[in-house]
Amino acid sequence: FADLVLETWDLHCDRNGREHRTADMGCKQLVLRRGQPFSITLRFSGRAYDESVDKLSFNVETGPCPSETSGTQSHFAMTDCPEESCWSAVVQQQDGESLSVSLCSPPDARIGRYSLTLETCTDYQGSSYQIGDFILLFNPWHPEDTVFMRDENERREYVLSQDGLIFQGTSDYIYSIPWNFGQFEDEVLAICLKMLDINPKHLRDQNRDCSRRNDPVYIGRVVSAMVNCNDEDRGVLFGRWDNRYEDGMSPMAWIGSVDILKRWKNFGCQPVKYGQCWVFAAVACTVMRCLGIPSRVVTNFNSAHDTNANLTIDRYINERGEQERQSWDKIWNFHCWVESWMTRPDLGAVYDGWQVLDPTPQEKSEGVYCCGPAPVKAIKEGDMLLKYDIPFIFAEVNADVVYWVVQGDGMQKQSIRSSDVGKFISTKSIGRDSREDITHNYKYPEGSEEERAVFEKAEHQKKSIGEEDEGLHLRIKVSEGANKGSDFDVFAVVNNNTDEERVCRVTLCARASSHNGTLGPQCGLTDPVEIDIEPRAEKRVPLRILYEEYRDKLTQDNLIKVVALLNDHQTGDILVAVRDIYVENPPIKIRILGEPMQNRKLVAEISLVNPLAVPLNGCVFVVEGTGLTEGQLVKELEEPVEPQAEAKLRMDLMPRLSGLQKLMVDFESDQLTGVKGYRNVIIAPQPL
Repeated sequence: FADLVLETWDLHCDRNGREHRTADMGCKQLVLRRGQPFSITLRFSGRAYDESVDKLSFNVETGPCPSETSGTQSHFAMTDCPEESCWSAVVQQQDGESLSVSLCSPPDARIGRYSLTLETCTDYQGSSYQIGDFILLFNPWHPEDTVFMRDENERREYVLSQDGLIFQGTSDYIYSIPWNFGQFEDEVLAICLKMLDINPKHLRDQNRDCSRRNDPVYIGRVVSAMVNCNDEDRGVLFGRWDNRYEDGMSPMAWIGSVDILKRWKNFGCQPVKYGQCWVFAAVACTVMRCLGIPSRVVTNFNSAHDTNANLTIDRYINERGEQERQSWDKIWNFHCWVESWMTRPDLGAVYDGWQVLDPTPQEKSEGVYCCGPAPVKAIKEGDMLLKYDIPFIFAEVNADVVYWVVQGDGMQKQSIRSSDVGKFISTKSIGRDSREDITHNYKYPEGSEEERAVFEKAEHQKKSIGEEDEGLHLRIKVSEGANKGSDFDVFAVVNNNTDEERVCRVTLCARASSHNGTLGPQCGLTDPVEIDIEPRAEKRVPLRILYEEYRDKLTQDNLIKVVALLNDHQTGDILVAVRDIYVENPPIKIRILGEPMQNRKLVAEISLVNPLAVPLNGCVFVVEGTGLTEGQLVKELEEPVEPQAEAKLRMDLMPRLSGLQKLMVDFESDQLTGVKGYRNVIIAPQPL
C-alpha cells in the first residue's frame, strides 16, 4: 500500500463555532467548549483512507511543557467506541478521499490554547501533520462540567450576554449604569489567555499552573488577583478613590471592559488608570464569561470594610454631627463584586453554585490581593473556616455600625440606633433590564431564629438595637429633585411614640462624600434647634442644601452624607440618623432614526440638557455597544454648552449582529462627569 498522504483539511471554524456557541468570537480561529464533539474533514491525495491498513491518531497539547501526567497532552487513536472521560476521535463519514472525523475532549479538560497534530501510519511507515490550533473553554452546557448550569435562560444571561447593568447609588436611591462586557469582541479571548499566562503562579511553575486550568476555582482566584495591580503582578487596573484622576481615565467614565482590556494589552500589560469596585468587578466578569464560567456583577449596599475583623464598625462624631476621628473601618455606600457559578468538590456539594470573587484590592488573601471564590451558601450559614475569605465577605454584609457621640467634655456616648449593613444586594434580572434582589441568598431574614444561629456560629453578637417602638424616633427625608444644579431640602423627621410631650435638641450636618465612605468638606449645617413634640406627633427640622455650597465640593461620586443628631432631654439618650444622598445627573436622551437592520446604516441622535448655571466646556460623548459599533466612537463638541442649552449629536452606526443590542453612552465635561445613558435596539436580521 502506498503511504496515506494528507493533502488539505478543514477545521469548520464556522459550523463548530455555531454548535459550541462561540461563533461571535469571529471565524478566524476554532474556539470550542470542553466535553462537546467537534468535526474536522481530512482530504487525502492519491488514495482514500482504509481502516484495515491505515492507523490514524491525534495528538493535542497545551502550555509550554505539555505532559500526559499533567493533563496538558493527550495522544489518542481513532476508535469505534469513544470514552467520555478522555480525548477521542471517531470516523463520522467517508466520501471518496475525504474523511470526516468527530473529536471530543473530556468535560474536565484543561482550558487554553491547544495544538492539534494528525499522525498516519501504514505498514509501519508514518507521517505527522500539524493541523492547527484551537482554544478550549469551560462548558456550562455539559452536565459533567464543573460549571454546568441547567437553565438555558440563565446561560444566555450569564455566559452569552455581552452587555448588562450594574447597580449603584445608595440604599435609598438605587440606579443602574449600562456596561459593555464584550467578552466575544475581537482580541478579548487572546487577552484573557495572556492574563492567565503572565500571572505569578504561571511564572513560578508553568507546568503546575497549566495542569490546574481545568478547575474554575483555581481560574477564579487567578482572575481575581490579576484584575488589580496591587501585587505588582502586571494586573489590569490601578485602583484610585481620591477624586484625582487627571493622569488617566476617571473610574466613572468607563462604559465597558473591552476598552480597558485592549489598553492593558497595547501598553505592554501596564495597569490601566483608574478603577473602582464596579470597574474591577465588570472586567473580571468579562474575563470569566469569556472563558466560559457563568458570572454576574453584584452590588451590596451599605457594604462594611471591617479591617480588624471584629464585625463592629465604630464611628465617632461630635455633637454637631461632624466626624471626630478617621476610622480605618469604612462603610461603602455600595460595593460591587462578581458571582461565578461552579461546583466546589473541595468543600462538598452543599457549597456548589454561586461563588463570590472580589477583584477590588482591599485585603490580602494568602499573601495576595484577591478574594474568593467564597460560596454564597457559606456566607449565609456563617461557615467562617471554609475557603476562601468568608469572614471578610460575611462582615461586608453583616457587620454592625455603632455611632459614638463625643461630647464637649470628651465623654463618649453610644447612640441608640445602628445603621444597616448589607442591604438590597442586587444584580441584573435574567433577560430583562430590571433589578433582582438576591439579599436572601446571603442572609436569613433579620431577627429570625436562623439569623441568630448563624451569628452564634460566627461568634457575632448583634449589637444593634432594632427600631424602638416607644420613645423618640429619628429619620432623614429628602425632598424631590436632588438634581445637580439645583438647591434641595433635607429634613430630620422626629416622631414621638409616647403619650407625653417630649423636648429635644436636633442638629443636621451635610458633607460631600465618596462612595467608599471618605468624607469631604461640609456643604450644609443647621444651628441646634430645640423642639417640643406633642404625644404621638411628628415634627420636621429642615436643612436647605444650596448648589453654590456643594458645587465645588462634590466628588465625581455625586454624594452628600447627611447626619442628624437628636438629644432627648428626658432620657439623656442620643439618637443618630445617617443618609447618603445621590445628586442626580441629567438624563441622556437617545433616539434611533430609521429601521434598524443588520449591515445597514443606522443613525442615533444623542442629546443632553445642561442643568447648571454655568457653561459646560470640553464636552465629549463616548458611544459603544457590542454588535452596533466597531469599538468606541468618541465625539468631542467644538463649542461649550451654555446653561439650559442642549448638547446634541448624530452618529452613524453599522449593526453587525442581529437581535437585541444595547447602545451605551457616556458624557464627560469639566462640570458634569460620568453621565450615563443607554438604549435597547432590536436589529432585524439581514434578508437572505
